[in-house]
Order: sequence, then C-alpha cells, then structure tokens
Amino acid sequence: MRPVPFIFGLLLTVALPLAAQTKDEVIYPRGTAPAGAPAAPAADRTNTFLLLGTAAVAAAAGWWLWQKRRTSGVPGRVSRLSVVESRSLGSRQYLVVADYDGRKFLLGVCPGSIEMLTPLDGKEAPRP
Repeated sequence: MRPVPFIFGLLLTVALPLAAQTKDEVIYPRGTAPAGAPAAPAADRTNTFLLLGTAAVAAAAGWWLWQKRRTSGVPGRVSRLSVVESRSLGSRQYLVVADYDGRKFLLGVCPGSIEMLTPLDGKEAPRP
C-alpha cells in the first residue's frame, strides 16, 4: 500500500464533512453588529480540525520521505556501498576508502573526476 494516496484520501474524508457543516453567515466588524444579529458561535472548530489534519499529513509525509531516503527507496534493502573513510587533501580533493560488498577500494576524488587508485585487498591496481 502506498502511503501518499492513503494520506490524501484520509484528509479528504476528514475535511469534506467539516467543510459541508459551514453555513452562510453574515460577518460584521467588531462593535458594529445590529442589536438583533445572532452572536458568532463559540465552538466553531472547523479551522482547528483542518489545521490539525494538515499538520498530521505533513508529519506523515515527512516521516515517509525520511524512511524512503534512509532505505534508498526500497523497503528492507541494505546498501552494499559505503564510504569507510575520507581525507581532504585541500582544494576540493579527497582520498576516499569505499567499501562495496566487502571489498575496499582507494579512490581519488577531485572536482572533475573520480579515479580508483588501488584496490585495498592486496591485488594490484589495473593500469590504463
């Protein structure tokens, strides 16, 4: 089940009945209501429910995006690629030890390129 359509469906289920309860009322500026005009209802909570519903939807969407980013978009999948260590050499140049599926590689990273310097499992680096 995808959570986003479910959340919007839930919002519509809550918001539409609340919107249907509103009735046409005449709104007067403060202190200018005629003597026979009815007082404004004190328990009008439509805006409160709408605000709480919107906050709940925003919180659910944020949680879903956080979960999606954490699992790389695939629930239950653990990433096989990770950066073990990184050292700056200055001027946006780095040495990076990357681990992929249990094998480690030393990478040289600069603004224009990324090069594998050597595998760190005892084998010699391929020469171009």
